[in-house]
Amino acid sequence: MLTEKLKKYNIILGSASPRRKELLKGIGLNFSIKITDKEESYPTDLKDIQIVEFLAKQKQEFLSKELKSNDLLITADTIVSQKGEVLHKPKDKNDAKNILFNLSGNSHRVITGICIKTLEKEVTFSTITTVHFNKLSEIEIEYYITKFKPFDKAGSYGIQEWIGYIAIAKIEGSYNNVVGLPTADLYQKLKLFI
Repeated sequence: MLTEKLKKYNIILGSASPRRKELLKGIGLNFSIKITDKEESYPTDLKDIQIVEFLAKQKQEFLSKELKSNDLLITADTIVSQKGEVLHKPKDKNDAKNILFNLSGNSHRVITGICIKTLEKEVTFSTITTVHFNKLSEIEIEYYITKFKPFDKAGSYGIQEWIGYIAIAKIEGSYNNVVGLPTADLYQKLKLFI
C-alpha cells in the first residue's frame, strides 16, 4: 500500500484550506500543516495552467527552506478560469454576484497545480476539470451568497455546498479537484516518491 510506503516521510501539507486537509486525509495519509504568510504573485503573461503551477511552486519555495531529508512537502493552488479569464476570490458581494451570473448557464474550468517536493526530488503537475452550470436565477444567486458567503473561494462557489447540489449540470474530470485537491492524480504522482 502506498500509505505504508510513504510512512518513511514526514508529510507536510502547505495549505490552510480545510477542504484540502479533508481530501488529503481521505487518501489515508498522516501529515502536518505548514503555511506561509508571504504574498503570492505571478507574472501577468502566464495563462491558467502556468499560473497554478507557478503558484504551487512559489508556495513550495516559501516553505521548503527548512526541509529535512525525510520531509515530503505538498503545495497546491486552484483557480477558476472562464474563456481564458481567471476568476479570483470575489472582492465583495457584488463581485460574487457578477461572477456567478457569468458562470450561470455556462461552463468553466477548475485547474489545480500541485508541487510535491523532497530534498531529492520535485514533481509539479496540474489537473483540469470542466464544470457545466445550469442557469441560475437572481434569487438563487442572492440566496447562495447570503447563506454561504463564498468570499474565500475562487469562482465564488464551493461545489460541496448547496449550489453544487442544484446548479452543476455536468462535470468532466475530477470532482475532488473542484473541491480543492485532485486526489486520484496526487495519489499516482506520490508513487514516484516511494
